[in-house]
Amino acid sequence: MSNGDIFLGEVIGTAILILFGAGVVAAVVLKDSKAKDAGWVVIAFGWGFGVMAGAYTAAPLSGGHLNPAVTLGIAIDTGEWDKVHVYVAGQMVGAILGAVLCWLTYFAQFQANADKDKAQPTLGIFSTAPAIRNTVANLMTEIIATIGLVLPILAFGLTKGLGESGTAILIVSFLVVGIGLSLGGPTGYAINPARDLGPRLTHAVLPIPNKGTSDWGYAWIPVVGPLIGGALSGLIFNAAF
Repeated sequence: MSNGDIFLGEVIGTAILILFGAGVVAAVVLKDSKAKDAGWVVIAFGWGFGVMAGAYTAAPLSGGHLNPAVTLGIAIDTGEWDKVHVYVAGQMVGAILGAVLCWLTYFAQFQANADKDKAQPTLGIFSTAPAIRNTVANLMTEIIATIGLVLPILAFGLTKGLGESGTAILIVSFLVVGIGLSLGGPTGYAINPARDLGPRLTHAVLPIPNKGTSDWGYAWIPVVGPLIGGALSGLIFNAAF
């Protein structure tokens, strides 16, 4: 795969992932959405379907990593580092693009938020925030949840034909749903630095009425935690398999 194909594939795939993921949260929380209050299960499945759509789209071009933690885990496993920066650059650009597309899709609902007497924070549509702020606990949650994602992804490669058939992407999509349902409660399960940082940057600059803070004091946790989780996954996989 050429650098151009990898970059383009990751941009497109990650943009689709964020459009679906941020979109389902917007659908559930914005006050004039038809899906208002549909709940956490809907959000978890929306993110899983976002992974499925994005990864299947990106796979022919880049393999469909869509996540710096996945890229890091694979690099540690294979020892191939020369394309890592291309993957991460594409993922960040795609995450920003997907967040902008979500904003455009729900533009009228975001504007309607300005009619409320009290500001309605909108960061949760784009990025994660903990239910209880505890730095050590929040960081550990992101590390553990990311290991729950990346280690199985590496192990799926051991099953002959799973990748070639395209079934692996479908399985990973349901894995993301499972992580959301089982491990998403404490922090909102970023498990992907680009998925959190790119939309957070977008939230900070978009002209969203009454948007609230972008919470930069917390922003390092959903970046550092998943990167540690991805690195540990690669090390565990090399040691155990």
